[in-house]
Amino acid sequence: MLKNTLGRFRFIGILEGSSLLMLLFIAMPLKYWFGMPNAVTIVGTLHGYIFLVYIVAIVYTMIAVKWPFRFTIGALLSAFIPFGNFILDRRLKNLKTN
Repeated sequence: MLKNTLGRFRFIGILEGSSLLMLLFIAMPLKYWFGMPNAVTIVGTLHGYIFLVYIVAIVYTMIAVKWPFRFTIGALLSAFIPFGNFILDRRLKNLKTN
């Protein structure tokens, strides 16, 4: 998976999608149901850094793979939708890579 540009992007996308799910479905319930606000602080900070790496990876992949603009916008939007990166990953498996 990490042998080419698209594979590395897919890996970062999975990390970003997983961190979003951890934030939404683990850290947020811990904060609001169990009074543990540090969970959101820690997971939210980690998710923020991974999101920044994901944005850089989108730009790099857009240039290296010569993505159409709609792929770039789709990759960006998928980061804001729970499970969006996993759906994007499934679609990216079928693309030819550099």
